Amino acid sequence: MTIDFYYTPGSAPCRAVLLAAKAVGVELNLKQIDLMKGEHLKPEYLKINPQHTVPTLVDNDLSLAESRAIMTYLASQYGKNDSLYPKEPKKRAIVDQRLYFDASTLYSRFADYFYPVIFAGAPYDAAKLNKLEDAFKVLDSFLDKSEYVAGDKLTLADLALLASVSTIEVAKIDLTPYPNVTKWFENVKKTAPGYDEANGKNVEHFKHMVEFLLKKK
Repeated sequence: MTIDFYYTPGSAPCRAVLLAAKAVGVELNLKQIDLMKGEHLKPEYLKINPQHTVPTLVDNDLSLAESRAIMTYLASQYGKNDSLYPKEPKKRAIVDQRLYFDASTLYSRFADYFYPVIFAGAPYDAAKLNKLEDAFKVLDSFLDKSEYVAGDKLTLADLALLASVSTIEVAKIDLTPYPNVTKWFENVKKTAPGYDEANGKNVEHFKHMVEFLLKKK
């Protein structure tokens, strides 16, 4: 059985799925998509993902976009236990909330702040930075009483946020005002299975792209 995974190495959502796959212990057949060449707009790709986004997972008759949906599917379908994505409703609700926070608040605010700068040459916007900093304050509060963002064990929420925070770090956002985040970040880089292969080396792709684009400004 082959599970195809269409991805771009520098993408935080793609790296979040790679981290989840490592943690679950499932092997993905990696198919790299070059966005700069428009490979995500080719008819054959649009057939499996009309949104023409990355990542996309194809598992037999299932074609699934949206990274956090892919992560929860992998854990539910292939996880040896429910530690990464608890079945107990209240525990799962906390993991889901943190995943939605990552998607709709932390990563969204980072993208709104940083991507116009590197892709469109826009100036840095202090108001957008303030919103991102507010998101980090919330994340810091999640870690006030627990080692991980959704409790005392590593979950999918940690892996999604790990991919996002490692990406945000490339933009030279200062994390020192958030001691809980800083401690968590260093810890989860060590405890996330396959971190270096799934995220560590791939975040370098994003870093090189940022350096290249900023030099062109």
